[in-house]
Amino acid sequence: MAGRFDPRPTRTTVRGGHVVVPGQARADRSGGVSGGLGGRTRSWVPPWPLDLGLVLGPLRRGPADPTFRTTPDGAVWRASLTPVGPGTLRVSVRAGAVEGEAWGPGADWLLEQLPRMLGESDDPDAFEPRHRLVAVTRHRRPGLRLTRTGLVLESLIPSILEQKVTTDEAYRAWRLLVRKYGVPAPGPGPLVGRGGGMFVMPEPRVWALIPSWEWHRAGVDNKRASTILRVVRVARRMEEAVGFEVGRAQERLEVVAGVGPWTSAEVVQRSHGAADAVTVGDLHLPGIVGYALAGDRDADDAVMLSLLEPYAGQRHRAARLILLSGRTPGRRQPRMPRGDIGRL
Repeated sequence: MAGRFDPRPTRTTVRGGHVVVPGQARADRSGGVSGGLGGRTRSWVPPWPLDLGLVLGPLRRGPADPTFRTTPDGAVWRASLTPVGPGTLRVSVRAGAVEGEAWGPGADWLLEQLPRMLGESDDPDAFEPRHRLVAVTRHRRPGLRLTRTGLVLESLIPSILEQKVTTDEAYRAWRLLVRKYGVPAPGPGPLVGRGGGMFVMPEPRVWALIPSWEWHRAGVDNKRASTILRVVRVARRMEEAVGFEVGRAQERLEVVAGVGPWTSAEVVQRSHGAADAVTVGDLHLPGIVGYALAGDRDADDAVMLSLLEPYAGQRHRAARLILLSGRTPGRRQPRMPRGDIGRL
């Protein structure tokens, strides 16, 4: 009976960061399975209930993301390009304690960043629900905290790939390009999961050398490919934004042509744990928020921002809770057609 009313993942709640971590609850109660895989380790006890799937879910770009895996022992694996090189991180929760194990040149950096990545810098107590739907969802998701990765490009490049296309198209492009031009993740890696072994995304100079026909084969049009090329040419300046406050960081990102408010918000939500960086310019979010809070399925950005005004300072958290509620208007028109310019 304990899990009878647990929310099940839907396309909307997955967008809100709901990623199922198999066996997490069982591992947390029983002590789970220790890493013991030869990497550098760190233990940390968070003073709050932690849901790995909710906290780290926004970092996954589709179920076959080569940089993100969940395993049946309740662990989450991530492969990242850190400031000191590639690294692989395995995170699990055992009896309330977080166990981190990392490999590669970036291992120490990933372990140092671990508490912030799991929400240590977040302050959910500053959030006060103003709607019953939001209050109920918050009560059902006590383990929700906002991640802070401390990395910009690993969120910026896939966010650019997601501009004005379906998520399936963007996820496919990310998967193909990372697997072809990235490097195998250091360490043993998980032995299960979709898409084979894990990969670390390419370094900036490698992105810059991808031939035009490979972008085409991955289904990436010239506009998005050109934006990524402009971004990687100033990669160091982009990563500097991690040290800025959120507003200034978004301004730095938007200096690059092709990076607008939608993209910069999607980035700082992950790199900075920005609680107020609500996504504007989105095709679906205004209608979801409008329908959930006011029954207005045709809401635009202006209406959405007006409805979220009571949550000033916490608007992104409110939007995530609304997405996680699963309350969404019924479909009245065909899905956006999936394109594949690689077939042309």
